[in-house]
Amino acid sequence: MSAQLQSALETPPAFCEGIQYFADSFPEIDRLGAAPLLGPTQPALPDVTSEASVYQTLLAADALRYLTLQVTGSKSSGHPGGFASSADAVAALHLLGHRNMVTEVGHHAPGFYSAMFLDSSLEAMGIHSVAEMRARFRERHGLLGHLSGAIPGLLAPAGPLGQGQHFAMAGAYLHRDKLFPVTIGDGGLGEPYIMSAFQHFATAYPDVTNYLPVLVWNGYSQEHHSMVSLWDNARMTAYWRAHGFDEVHLVEAREFADTPDAPGYPDQGPTMSAYADSTTFGFAARMAFTAAILKAADAAAKSALGGRRACLIVKQLKGAGVHATGAKSHNLYAHHTLDSDDVKDGLQRRALPIQAWKVTRENFRHAGGGPAAKVAVTESVRALPSLDGLPLNEFAVGENHVPTTAFGHVVAEVGRRDPLFVVTNADGNEASGMANINQALTIRHPTADALYFQGPSGQVYEPLNEDACAGLAVGVALFGGRSLWCSYESFAINGLPIWQTVTQAMAELRRPTPATVCLFTAGALEQGRNGWTHQRPEIESYFAAMMRNGNVYPLFPVDANMIQASYDWALKQHNKGIVITASKSPLPIHATMAQSRQAIDEGAMVLKETTGAHTVVFAVTGDMVLGPVLAAADKLAEAGIGSRIVAVVNPRRLYRPGDVPWDSVSEPDGRFMDDAAFKTMFHGDVLIGVSGGPSAPLEPVLLRSQASERDVFCWKRGETTASPQQLFDFNGMNAQAMAERALAMLERAAA
Repeated sequence: MSAQLQSALETPPAFCEGIQYFADSFPEIDRLGAAPLLGPTQPALPDVTSEASVYQTLLAADALRYLTLQVTGSKSSGHPGGFASSADAVAALHLLGHRNMVTEVGHHAPGFYSAMFLDSSLEAMGIHSVAEMRARFRERHGLLGHLSGAIPGLLAPAGPLGQGQHFAMAGAYLHRDKLFPVTIGDGGLGEPYIMSAFQHFATAYPDVTNYLPVLVWNGYSQEHHSMVSLWDNARMTAYWRAHGFDEVHLVEAREFADTPDAPGYPDQGPTMSAYADSTTFGFAARMAFTAAILKAADAAAKSALGGRRACLIVKQLKGAGVHATGAKSHNLYAHHTLDSDDVKDGLQRRALPIQAWKVTRENFRHAGGGPAAKVAVTESVRALPSLDGLPLNEFAVGENHVPTTAFGHVVAEVGRRDPLFVVTNADGNEASGMANINQALTIRHPTADALYFQGPSGQVYEPLNEDACAGLAVGVALFGGRSLWCSYESFAINGLPIWQTVTQAMAELRRPTPATVCLFTAGALEQGRNGWTHQRPEIESYFAAMMRNGNVYPLFPVDANMIQASYDWALKQHNKGIVITASKSPLPIHATMAQSRQAIDEGAMVLKETTGAHTVVFAVTGDMVLGPVLAAADKLAEAGIGSRIVAVVNPRRLYRPGDVPWDSVSEPDGRFMDDAAFKTMFHGDVLIGVSGGPSAPLEPVLLRSQASERDVFCWKRGETTASPQQLFDFNGMNAQAMAERALAMLERAAA
């Protein structure tokens, strides 16, 4: 019946405003749904085997499906189908009291929003009714199309596939007494990262088992069948066991079908008919299926919390209970309105009586001890051990020292003080001049071997997978811990998608959390013999573009003093993404520790200034590239031309305030170099930007420079060489070329 007719008989609660259809009855509602099972002193279902527990879980799943379709249909936009086939498991886990739930599937967002609405978490952002949720779905300052860091009660963002498992494992690592379920779509299971990440984490942390993958095995991906749609149950079970899971709890909807023609894959034959829509079953069959889900979810959760790695697999047709099934249920388009027959029929099929909404609302409000916006682990600031007075080793100007080794000394001390601090590295700290990190903190490995500084209780996590490295590191930071992702510059690209996802989420978080920090070493200039496969400085363009976000800070320390000051600064920051790029070769010390701190704070510092008839300004990012720049300045001095070499250390500080939406992010940082200071540092007759990587990090300098002649020397392409100098020569970046370019620019400026 319509909402209008129902309201004439019974007034719905205020939160139900915007629900388009109510049912006038539901089987057994008076007997099993008369009162909620959860309450202020009952945070979880008291008996998972009772009829009432099963019944109220079924109501919760239907409520989630209804809201998902109602909200997406109101905007003719969004993704209802994938979540719909997971609703039974999600409802079960919530009512079992497990509120720290994440997902690998961004397209499940409307279902997750529905859960947060039911438990009243969305009231923190002014959403009190279904009507308000409909109005703000997929709108700015509302409920984003994919999960973000802005939504109360939701622990982690969900963007590209293959990321959610990292958040579940990071949460489990930091909070050993909580369960972290993560829903994973069988479409996303094709991502190679998911299972390899689980496998390595299980090997490295065999005692951390309190994460629970929930595979939504519905047979379809976004626009076609999933790549695992033809697997049988035995193969899927073996697949998970082969990746370190002790228990596989698999519930197949088809086994509970009460008619031989229950909807499955249309016209696909007996093999494909394994996928069924449980919402089409009769009431008794639906109860049996829900009972199996509830029992399996409870058993899997208890095992995961009790020391055994478990997963839950729900095998049910995609789109169960919404407007369509299969891949056709995945997305709504403009013709899917609330008045279109398919959406309207889907809502009417899932409509619930007002009493069901009342019971479900109360159950969600009290599950796990309260709304997720109050009880989820990410809704409060996590206490951290103090890092006051870290011992920084100041080297004398003019001496030669390895920047990364000096950095490793500080990292080791952080690990000593913070036992949950984790360092991740796929290609080895020792290869980057940071063996001291391994020596102090130990590589986490089941095989103890003092020769390699490895053992089962180490703080250095070394999967040969940059996604797994970045994933655990950024997950720990997002969930309130300290971490460091170290990588060869050339390989880091495989870990950047999740780093970007988390950094963007940090810009929206409602709480401060430690900055996510990474160090990229062994840049192209140090990788000559390896050839272009190890020479990928173009990665710096990625971070240069992200500087415009408002909370991303690439740092380019010039020496072993400044890299320590950079890390010390990074450790004090919140809700930022901080990238430190440095060399592993012995290099001259150019700056004192005090000068280093000032350069990081202001954005740049003058390293050397020579007077002459004219002034050539060199704006430089990097450390090793200073060699040819200093040599070029000497050549110009011989010709009577002055120069000023400026180290661009923190280029984000050199933008103009209007270039960056700094005031729109969480924990805003509005410090920028003012015009007068910029002019003093960068004004000259000509300006030459120099970078051992791409020119993009120099954009703020080039934007603000008033020099009539500006140019850049930067990386072009890799090649196999015997020395950094040969790479400079190949890329046209040697001292002779810089001096000649400067003289030509001066001649043009004078014309």
